[in-house]
Amino acid sequence: MTTQTTVNQPEIETERFNLRPIRRSDLGLVEMYAGDVRVAQNTTSIPHPLPPGTIDAFITRATSDTRDFDCWTMDGSKTGGADIMGLITLTHLDRNQSEVGFWVAPAYWNTHVASDALLALVEANPQRNDAMFGTVFQDNPASAKVMTNAGFVYLGDAETYCLARDAAVPTWTYSRKL
Repeated sequence: MTTQTTVNQPEIETERFNLRPIRRSDLGLVEMYAGDVRVAQNTTSIPHPLPPGTIDAFITRATSDTRDFDCWTMDGSKTGGADIMGLITLTHLDRNQSEVGFWVAPAYWNTHVASDALLALVEANPQRNDAMFGTVFQDNPASAKVMTNAGFVYLGDAETYCLARDAAVPTWTYSRKL
């Protein structure tokens, strides 16, 4: 028998979907979407091809009492949508700050799900941060638009390693004071 740790983070409601803590039962859908090369190549941390056990280990970390990040699913089931439309995370940083990361399943691209999720997360500010940061790849202007739509301000250029691309990729960094 496997028990699941109760994750101490709030559910955040939007008109179209809820942001709810990830749970073990999300494994199949998250694995299917994260295994899509289009999703993996727009994140720093999802390898492609997806090795067995990767998402299981991620969910284990995300539901641990000792985690350093919070993870929510974009769950559209309340309006007849999919249980998983994407994920959004907040990673704890020092000086009362956090870094936001997100990905959306390709079926929900260009539907404003990511913008709505980020806005809801900013408004809820569940970690009671003074600021949030986010980084997007420069060849992904849709994610840059998500950041600016949520009131994030451009800070500068950098680059970061992408597992799925096996390369350093130019990025734009954004921040928002809360």
